[in-house]
Amino acid sequence: MSAKDTLIVDPPQDLNELLDLARFLEHHSAPAVLVGPDGEQIALPLEAYEVLRQVVAAMQHGESVSVEPIDRQLTTQQAASLLGISRSTLVRLLDENELPFDRLGESRHRRLRLHDVLAYRERTRVDRRARLDELTRQADEDGLYDMDSEAYRTALIEARKS
Repeated sequence: MSAKDTLIVDPPQDLNELLDLARFLEHHSAPAVLVGPDGEQIALPLEAYEVLRQVVAAMQHGESVSVEPIDRQLTTQQAASLLGISRSTLVRLLDENELPFDRLGESRHRRLRLHDVLAYRERTRVDRRARLDELTRQADEDGLYDMDSEAYRTALIEARKS
């Protein structure tokens, strides 16, 4: 599947049917059967059922969805957009070996695997959360939550000087 073939589906305007489906999926953990227009039935494999549950959950919250193969290759611009950073920042990360990539033959164009980009995004989220938790713990230990805003600003200015 190429980038131009990617299908992004928006949630329906009328969410009633989707909400009914979401409620149905919440109460059934085992795969269901798929019924064709001619009445033919086929069991849904557990993996396909789980994808359906995730798609419905996202759409229920008003999110658009796209289901793509995890080993799909992305351009540097696509990867940067997925990570919410500039292309130049992504290139810097590639140069620092923060993310694996492949080169197309002898060209300078780089491609990244979707699963590597998603893994990097998750690592940075976990790291960011840990740093925020540590900052919060330190602020709590230092009694900064009990300060008024002006006292906090003064303490921050003093901390930056040291």
